[in-house]
Amino acid sequence: MTSSIDIHSHSVPKGWPELPGAAPNPWLDVRTEKDAVIMIGSKEFRRIDSSAWDAEVRLADMDADNVERQVISPTPVFFSYDKDPAEASAIARIFNDLSLEITAEHPRLISFCQVPLQDTDAACTELERSIANGHIGVEIGNHIGDRDLDDEGVVTFLQHCASLGVPVFVHPWDMANSPRLNRWMAQWLTGMPAETHLSILAMVLGGVFDRVSSDLRIAFAHGGGSFAYWLGRMDNAWKHRHDVIGTSEHPPSHYVDRFSVDSVVFSPWSLRILVETLGVGQVMVGSDYPYPLGERPAAAVVRDAEYLQPADRDRVLRENALTYLGLTTEP
Repeated sequence: MTSSIDIHSHSVPKGWPELPGAAPNPWLDVRTEKDAVIMIGSKEFRRIDSSAWDAEVRLADMDADNVERQVISPTPVFFSYDKDPAEASAIARIFNDLSLEITAEHPRLISFCQVPLQDTDAACTELERSIANGHIGVEIGNHIGDRDLDDEGVVTFLQHCASLGVPVFVHPWDMANSPRLNRWMAQWLTGMPAETHLSILAMVLGGVFDRVSSDLRIAFAHGGGSFAYWLGRMDNAWKHRHDVIGTSEHPPSHYVDRFSVDSVVFSPWSLRILVETLGVGQVMVGSDYPYPLGERPAAAVVRDAEYLQPADRDRVLRENALTYLGLTTEP
């Protein structure tokens, strides 16, 4: 059976130094050797276990799921985009160096760094430092406050990533908060897909794909949100309200080969929409490991998709990821 390459997982170090900047800052309340809680000041953010920091636990789960290699990205709560750039740079250095401690002895684990995206120069500097130290790519949040991915500073950073051949993974974060969204985990069930959809739309209608080299290898989490499902609606609007949204050189469907998405959609029929709309070459396995809303076993939705031909299934399971990550077939 073909193994998979998982491009979407996260880590949390087992503790870190006190972070610079005004409180509240994230810290880790370690309860036992296997259990801990990410705290934001005095507020509980997320319960985690040793799979977040213990490479041996992670590798055992990868073996159980037939995962050949796994990309480990920061947990977005650590991005610190609201802090002073110098403080955010220091925080990025802390978490990037700790991430390499998890992956350094294990070639099957691939580390993506974080950067202080609110400051373009600082982000480029930390990217270069991290790549030199052993990171393979970078994870960024899908927005910085009200600045989306078509912001000039972000575009410059993406151009730098393209010039260096560094893959970019975009993850939703900092979802809107309201009484309507605070029920039923609605921030995760509707906010995350909506944020991701909006960010791809910003790259299209904001002209980013027209301005950034096609050398840019960029992927979006959670199946790209609802973008693939509503592509026809966006094309229709581009044609009939061109006076408002004719801000890209081509309609949105023209750009579907410029980005990839992961497979964290949980239903073979949802996966089919991605494959048929974006193309089989634009979809890669993601699990969101080790969090409880992730997929276990990883790649189950791809393996259960009976409509995929064997060659296409292999592309989604691992070959597309090899291209995206710029890797050879051997770990």
